[in-house]
Amino acid sequence: MCGIAGWVNFQKNISKETEIIKNMTRTLKKRGPDDEGYYISTNTLLGHRRLVVVDPSGGSQPMAKVINGNKYIIVYNGELYNTEDLRKILLSEGYKFDSYSDTEVLLVSYIHWGMDCVKKINGIFAFAILDEANESIFLARDPLGVKPLFYTVKDNSLIFGSEIKTLLAHPMVEPILTREGLTEVFALGPARALGSGVFKDIHEVPPAYYLMYDKYGLKLEEYWKLQCSEHKEDEEATAYHLRSLLVDAITRQLTADVPVCTFLSGGLDSSAISAIASKEFQKQGNILNTYAIDYEDDDLYFEANEFEPTSDKVWAQKTSKYIKSNHHVVVNNSEDLASALVDSVKAYDLPGMADIDSSLYLFCKEIRKHATVAVSGECADEIFGGYPWFRRPEDINANTFPWSKSVGARKEILSEDLKSLDLEGYLDNQYKSSLKKVPYLDGESKLDRRMRELFYLNIKWFMITLLNRKDRMSMSNSLEVRVPFADYRLVEYAFNIPSHIKFYKDREKGILRKALKGILPDDIIYRKKSPYPKTHNPMYTKIVQQWMSDILKDKSSPILPLIDKKAISTLIETGGASFKAPWFGQLMRGPQLLAYLIQVNTWLKEYKIKLEL
Repeated sequence: MCGIAGWVNFQKNISKETEIIKNMTRTLKKRGPDDEGYYISTNTLLGHRRLVVVDPSGGSQPMAKVINGNKYIIVYNGELYNTEDLRKILLSEGYKFDSYSDTEVLLVSYIHWGMDCVKKINGIFAFAILDEANESIFLARDPLGVKPLFYTVKDNSLIFGSEIKTLLAHPMVEPILTREGLTEVFALGPARALGSGVFKDIHEVPPAYYLMYDKYGLKLEEYWKLQCSEHKEDEEATAYHLRSLLVDAITRQLTADVPVCTFLSGGLDSSAISAIASKEFQKQGNILNTYAIDYEDDDLYFEANEFEPTSDKVWAQKTSKYIKSNHHVVVNNSEDLASALVDSVKAYDLPGMADIDSSLYLFCKEIRKHATVAVSGECADEIFGGYPWFRRPEDINANTFPWSKSVGARKEILSEDLKSLDLEGYLDNQYKSSLKKVPYLDGESKLDRRMRELFYLNIKWFMITLLNRKDRMSMSNSLEVRVPFADYRLVEYAFNIPSHIKFYKDREKGILRKALKGILPDDIIYRKKSPYPKTHNPMYTKIVQQWMSDILKDKSSPILPLIDKKAISTLIETGGASFKAPWFGQLMRGPQLLAYLIQVNTWLKEYKIKLEL
């Protein structure tokens, strides 16, 4: 994995502005600690930071190739999982290769197929390819949005990069938060609207989109969409088909020239990935390293509830023993967890999922000492129906995103000046706009149509929030994380599995459980889902209570004009319990809400954000 940066202006000579592209690229050092490179021409400045995963000597970037007298240059962040399939096709077309890197295969794919190359590749990616002869640059992002890509257009310039901080390093881009941006933070946060960079004039190339920029302007197009088709397989055939797709996706994603490990929580998804990966490792005479996260003294304070019925630790150890992996547990203490709230904001460039972010940040930091690539189980819940809101009638029938039902209550913590922010209206508009894009199958029942909507919303909204979090927390520690359940082939197939098959035997992710028979023991397969683990240690609550209290007392705290001090004081006194509903999803309640507000204050302060309200 890597980081990319660029500045293009086809109407002006910018070749002397090399310090600007260097400053932009330096913001990505943690994404790519192993190497850096630049391409400088009259109208284009490109920067690249590299994390070496495949072909250390042949994959350096920016990479240039001349075909029929035309020069093409690529900067690329990602991994292709069908590299060799594409290479064979392109070799048969007469192309030659100087390396075995996927970077060169991707570049030649664009030279051969043009913009349609994105329909040929399978992987996680964000890249830019300059066509010098035609004075154009092509940017694209993978179908599910695993890898990020931000951009802005200023004074005939396209400025882009892997992270928001990369754009902010350009002197023409300022950290301005408008009223609409603030509405987005408090109505959707920590989610974002598709294509939004929250800051004024900063956008993100949405998942499954490409962007073409030339002297005539900018063109943004969607190249991949979820489509409906009749599912003609029964439960047995579906489970077999699903199993083959999953095994193929996982095995493709184990390729690397550096150490590879897996995240293993003990849940169904990470256990399946670890089991399949371990089998592949054993074929090569190797032992898989697996990693789990835990919290100091959590055994003393854990209390089962609807969302977290059991602790993960025992199940992770049980799975590890079954698959014969070397298992490691990373234990976070409360002080480090709170301190890393700042690190996670700097990694994400936005307020995130509070200590759910900071714990992942610390987890990845420890893993990076031993491995460069990890494989993780994100996305299975969104495509197979793992969350409670897929099963509860009140959530199925809710006329909003099921993870954002507290939006009305969010106004209670805002200052009098901001209580007029139309949080409900903004959220409703985003919700209804998304529903208009949902594809349907003729003859579907009312329930099946609604379930299709829920799966679509989860894939396009909730899943991308978790993928954003995973990318920033891992790459800020120079760790590449791959997500096999985000293979677009698997997502396409799962989208058309009818709900009664997805929930086989009336279980969440029922058909996935059936598909994993024989890969995992039954007690692990049929264990009730438990979400990403959080700390239950009261010490952590005390730390964020004190921290937020100090923020209230500090008259220079930038969050103060935005919040109702009395409501926040009550929130502090009750350890967050005065806010009854989860702020977001299942986990952001109590101390996590205090931590989120700490992140908002940190963000406003560290990024010196200017408010245009």
